[in-house]
Amino acid sequence: MKEATGELNSTVIVVISIGVLMTFFFSYLWPMIHSNFKKESDCSGATCNCSKEVREANDGKCLCTHKDVDGEFTCVYKG
Repeated sequence: MKEATGELNSTVIVVISIGVLMTFFFSYLWPMIHSNFKKESDCSGATCNCSKEVREANDGKCLCTHKDVDGEFTCVYKG
């Protein structure tokens, strides 16, 4: 009976640890990963003004517009 109780305690600790890690991931890390992915995909589908003057005025970033995104946003020049 002692061995079964020990295994149950280990299982409970593992389940609680996984729950804490999942909560941390989905409440803190996932929003950052998702917003970064969204920004990168918006930049890849955007029409950008990457003239030398615009990049110099914006610390190497282009001014971009996307038909599905309101307003202008900046993308790092990759070219």
